[in-house]
Amino acid sequence: MINNDVLRRVRYALELNDYTMMDIFALSDVEISRDELLHLLKKDNQEGYVELDNQLLDAFLNGLIIYRRGKLEDKPGQTKKPESPVTNNSVLKKLRIALNFKEEDMLNTLKLADFEISKGELSAFFRQKGHKNYRECGDQIVRNFLQGLTIHFRNPAEQTDTKIETDYSDYD
Repeated sequence: MINNDVLRRVRYALELNDYTMMDIFALSDVEISRDELLHLLKKDNQEGYVELDNQLLDAFLNGLIIYRRGKLEDKPGQTKKPESPVTNNSVLKKLRIALNFKEEDMLNTLKLADFEISKGELSAFFRQKGHKNYRECGDQIVRNFLQGLTIHFRNPAEQTDTKIETDYSDYD
């Protein structure tokens, strides 16, 4: 999936303003101006569009984790693992961590976008590359997850299967 689309959709789903976005980047030690941010948020057919590279997307997702959950303090003697390249799998994993979602939350979010997968299929996306059950996450999964996030955070009324209808005819 195009990195700029991920950035735009996360911003919309979580209702993040420009300054919050800049703060999130800063949490990963990336200083970005408002103008630079606005260029990254443009669609590829708009004038002034700037492609978001993997390094900046990774910095944003890491900053989002810190913004939503707090900074993880290193334990004494613990070595930091090198960052893996940005893939759909890593985007999904970092969003899961940032939002503190469990497996059921992920499945429900996908269901909100009318996209259903099994627990096994979902867990395959979070396995280490090289594991016998590892599976590459496609653009469609990420796209539907981001769409489900938008519904989850922006339209909570659509999350319930049973809508309460109120009869106000007695109050006239």
